[in-house]
Amino acid sequence: MLVVVMKQLTTVERRSKRYKNKLTETSAMPSNGNITAIKLNLIANKAKEEQRLKFTSLMHHLNPEYLLACFEDLKYGKAPGIDGKTVEGYKEHEIKAELIQVVEKIKAKTYRPKPVKRVLINKPGTTKQRPLGLPTVIDKTVQLACKNILAAIYEADFLDCSYGYRPKESAHEALKEINHMIMLKKINWILEADIKGFFDHIDHQWMMECLSQRITDSNFKSLIYQFLKSGVMQAGTYYPTNEGTPQGGIVSPVLANIYLHYVLDLWFEKVVKKQLKGDMQLIRYADDFVIGLQHKDQAFQLLEMLKVRLAKFNLTLSEEKTDIIEFGRFARENHQKRGDRKPKTFDFLGFTHYCTITRDRRFRLGVKTMNKRMKRSVENMNEWLTSIRNLWKIKEIWKRLTNKLQGHYHYYGISGNFNSIKRFYDRTIHLTYKWMNRRSQKKSFNWSTFSQYLEKYPLPIPKLSYQIYHTW
Repeated sequence: MLVVVMKQLTTVERRSKRYKNKLTETSAMPSNGNITAIKLNLIANKAKEEQRLKFTSLMHHLNPEYLLACFEDLKYGKAPGIDGKTVEGYKEHEIKAELIQVVEKIKAKTYRPKPVKRVLINKPGTTKQRPLGLPTVIDKTVQLACKNILAAIYEADFLDCSYGYRPKESAHEALKEINHMIMLKKINWILEADIKGFFDHIDHQWMMECLSQRITDSNFKSLIYQFLKSGVMQAGTYYPTNEGTPQGGIVSPVLANIYLHYVLDLWFEKVVKKQLKGDMQLIRYADDFVIGLQHKDQAFQLLEMLKVRLAKFNLTLSEEKTDIIEFGRFARENHQKRGDRKPKTFDFLGFTHYCTITRDRRFRLGVKTMNKRMKRSVENMNEWLTSIRNLWKIKEIWKRLTNKLQGHYHYYGISGNFNSIKRFYDRTIHLTYKWMNRRSQKKSFNWSTFSQYLEKYPLPIPKLSYQIYHTW
């Protein structure tokens, strides 16, 4: 069957060449992107049909046409790598010529990714900084080509518990599944865990072992390995990378998903569920995950098992961010009987989850924007309004404000969180009133005239955008 698919792919390549030769003869030629999609769909279908199939030949897909399609998919306005070049800085003939050279180097096994440029960015809500790696445009292009191929192969293998950086999955879907898990299953305990510096501590040898479960093309794996080993440049000094994959690299998210698929997801499904008893479920978004369990003793046993499992792959849990809490429909009653405070809450994907009740006294899972996220959003809005108040006309400010508010509602406007997005709207209105009056020494508005202006040129009001509650 593998021979069949490779013949199909070869046929597609021949068609791609014919399309290129007929470029001046017809305007109805499929684009590079369409040809690329055909190839990736063939790979994805084959991976889905034969889950034990190992792909032996992938490098021939990295041709100039495919790389050009990947280059065209790169986003404009991004910071450059160590060579100082940006996507928009390349002229059409320049990028085509350079990609042809890259393909020749890949074939000759002389292509070497450049070190990524390391910049330190502030961690929101803290005084700490985290490193961000910026590859060059050419390396981004090759990474995107590899990422698309890896995603086509492994998407068929990823389990339903994984939601991060996958097509048709999202943070909202993960939040919805948490609601379903707690409301529909016998979940009484939550294990919230955080892998300490996950992206910085991915073991390169184990990463190659994970890739070998589906790929035996040594040249393709060698290319991925070179990206892992490319090193970083910071303040003019080169540092080798002996572990980890740089945050900011295009291929990093899919590599992280592949790694945790074997390290965590399959292990939980094939080992943990067989050894422990009661209802339990894992929900993971990239390296953030929570596990719901029915029994307290099983939760603590799983925590110890998890520590051992991660240690095997050179990973550790963050002690301060890992906890086991009583949570669910009986948590409120149990705490009241013991005379304790309300049940603890847990945070996941920017939301605080808590136990509450409906008007008719039934249990309900409540969600609200995390206090840290709310504070950060308000601070960012305040800083932005401060910086642009004298630079833009009010019409342009209103346009950008509209986009910012709608973006906030789009993510945080989930079922049960209306009060939080309403609070953000109110704070934004007051900040806007404050800074519009500081555009000059003369006061522009009083509250009455500002309210009249809002009536004439309204900003988008809070609106829920995503339903996470189960409809019984």
